Amino acid sequence: MQTKELIALIENGGLDSRFAALYGESAVAAQRERYTDAVREFSSLFGADREVRLFSVPGRSEISGNHTDHNRGCVIAAAVDLDIIAVASANGDGRVTVKSKGFPADTVDCHPGEPDEKLFYTSGSLLSGVCAGFEKRGYRVGGYDAYTTSNVLKGSGISSSAAFEVMIGTVMNHLYNDAVITAPVIAEIAQYAENVYFGKPSGLMDQTACAVGGFSFIDFADPKAAKIEKLGFDLSRAGYSLCITNTGGNHADLNDDYASVPAEMKAVAEEFGRGVLRGLTVKELLARAGELREKVGDRAILRAFHFIRENERVMGQAEALKRGDIGSFLRGVRASGESSFMYLQNVYTTKNVREQGLSLALAVTDYALSGTERTSAWRVHGGGFAGTVQAFVPDENVDGYKSGMEAVFGAGSCAVLKVRPEGCTAVL
Repeated sequence: MQTKELIALIENGGLDSRFAALYGESAVAAQRERYTDAVREFSSLFGADREVRLFSVPGRSEISGNHTDHNRGCVIAAAVDLDIIAVASANGDGRVTVKSKGFPADTVDCHPGEPDEKLFYTSGSLLSGVCAGFEKRGYRVGGYDAYTTSNVLKGSGISSSAAFEVMIGTVMNHLYNDAVITAPVIAEIAQYAENVYFGKPSGLMDQTACAVGGFSFIDFADPKAAKIEKLGFDLSRAGYSLCITNTGGNHADLNDDYASVPAEMKAVAEEFGRGVLRGLTVKELLARAGELREKVGDRAILRAFHFIRENERVMGQAEALKRGDIGSFLRGVRASGESSFMYLQNVYTTKNVREQGLSLALAVTDYALSGTERTSAWRVHGGGFAGTVQAFVPDENVDGYKSGMEAVFGAGSCAVLKVRPEGCTAVL
């Protein structure tokens, strides 16, 4: 469909049912405007006579499994109703050009050469990496032009970079591969692009959650062939919202803090002749805790304790979601948060104890949701040390919770989200 026809279709409500399915009935009018603006921008950049398609990829939230993936553990993640959208059209010239709102356009050959370290950490390298990943697996590639715009919050642990990578693959899948490539494979290609062409080591959780949609259980026992299961639980139907509060603060110089977590866990594993902690039991750990104190230190033991219990917890929460047991799931969320604070110890950095935004946010949440402990839950969100906290809040308590958090952390700091059932998709 050409851009002018598509704009008329959207403005006349032709995609309202699609928007309602992706964003909810209350967001339809805003999404009409958002999509028509994107189509107009594509038209001005690439021409009004182009045949175009529309695509959407959600952001994601880590739900459970705090710092478990790097020791071959399990995680639960979920797609959320913030997304990146793209207006795209095949161009036939063998080049992929992507213009994202607020950023310069990137153009790459769809048959890229080897990774170039000079291009690491650039968005263009992600385009090349996705193309290379498609070719490596024997899929077709071709040139296309795309305009993207995103409301996935940067710095809020919602993973805007993974959503972008998955989008590049989603467009290539639909324009040149008849949409036959499954969402988990697109996620693997996106991870390949980030690891090999972008130069950033990453697990598969972010890309998988964005691509698959809904709640996803991911088991990294075999890191080369992670097991992925989509959990059919509807958080909105259960009457809950997912609230993510950005506490701000300075994220600089936290690399050592992040790196210390897998390093200390693996130091414990090595004492048992293992490469990772997966498979070690609490009984085995505590039986040698006395000698381990001298060899690896108390914090490493505590972090190993967290990993073992957290991994068990994730599997239990996955089963709870499958049977629709929200109470058991929420108890797991609270236990995960307590373990992260007490044992994993990733809620603040010891380099700057004056700044403890996550601790404060958890305290404010504890107070704001007092009396709802049996029906709500909260925890640190993501890697920790700074950044965001997560809360599952009954819908009737959301307004009060949001105002309480924003009174401390500023207007707009608390995002109220829904879990989106659909992952990477063609809107039209």
